[in-house]
Amino acid sequence: MRITSTVIGITLFAGAASAFGLPAVPRTATNGVINKAAFGAAKKSSMVQPIDLNGKRIGSPIALNSEATAGDGLSAKGGAAAKLDVPLLMYFLFWYVGNYYYNITNKLALKAAGGSAGFPMTISSLQLGVGCLYGIFLWLAPDARKKPEIGLDDVIKMLPVAFCAMGAHCASVFALSAGAVSFGQIVKASEPAFAAVLSTFVYKKKISKAKWACLPIIIGGVILASVKELDFAVSALVSACIANLFAAFKGNENKKLMETEGIKDRIGSVGNQFALTSILAFLMSIPLFIAKEGKRWGEFVNIAKTNPTVSGNLIASGLWFYGYNELATMTLKKTGAVTQSVANTAKRVIVIVGVALVLGESMDPIKLLGCGIGIGGVFLYSIIDNLLGNA
Repeated sequence: MRITSTVIGITLFAGAASAFGLPAVPRTATNGVINKAAFGAAKKSSMVQPIDLNGKRIGSPIALNSEATAGDGLSAKGGAAAKLDVPLLMYFLFWYVGNYYYNITNKLALKAAGGSAGFPMTISSLQLGVGCLYGIFLWLAPDARKKPEIGLDDVIKMLPVAFCAMGAHCASVFALSAGAVSFGQIVKASEPAFAAVLSTFVYKKKISKAKWACLPIIIGGVILASVKELDFAVSALVSACIANLFAAFKGNENKKLMETEGIKDRIGSVGNQFALTSILAFLMSIPLFIAKEGKRWGEFVNIAKTNPTVSGNLIASGLWFYGYNELATMTLKKTGAVTQSVANTAKRVIVIVGVALVLGESMDPIKLLGCGIGIGGVFLYSIIDNLLGNA
């Protein structure tokens, strides 16, 4: 992949990703700038705006309400006919694009640095660091994003979520370094199985019988996809499962965190929440990186200096990772449960097939069948309670 095209793509994506953090500055008549209000024009709000932790736009009378009867992706204007909600559709678009390009640039960086025997921990840690720099930039840039007003107690309460986020990311990167991206994504699609077990036996939350019945479908699909995987590695399978475990813990810990009185107001927005989590996750990843690959830091620096494929794709993957995750968080907070299920299912299909085609990974019919069964099982798991009720 050419560095020039990568930089251009990241620039466009970063502009879209940061748009919700850059509120529109009203025009005034000062310094010869025309004030549109003087002509009686209605005040226009920026197309993409920051949203709070409840999923509502900050400083806007218009909301992408997931409970609206018009349905997800549609909003009513003055009681008239519904129209397409362009900002929400843009969130979906750039979420998918970001996830797709992250997987490609991440794999290219890993392969160029030696694969699983190279520097997966170093790359995963530095990816978090790149995202942190972008998040901090939005706090420091004038009129960009309001800083969170948290205290030490809030930071301490965020540590479990950040640790799980770090574990999920690092394990995912190692899984993708050890095997095919498509295979890693198929295994990661089985996360609901881990979430169900943890919710039941650790967090004492009830999971419906209907959801339990979906788990064999998901697991069976993963097993079937593994049978014909040409780039199969036990380490990739185990690492992807560990990533699922961390992701399931993160989801439950995040719910507990958001129940803390007043913390939503102190954090301020979805963007702030993700930035804080990323910074803490990066700091936690440093000791692991030093313990596992610290002695080879000089070797990695030399590779990064002499091989632009490593350095360019490392920076690109860090920006793609931060941007698509923040947009995914925003998007899912603005939609209902069914839409979330459809969106996540479609995203995995696009990434698995698209990345496999670009990177030349195996597309054996049995693997595709297993992929379809597994992802179909995930989709069914997500909506089964809505179809049958909590049985």
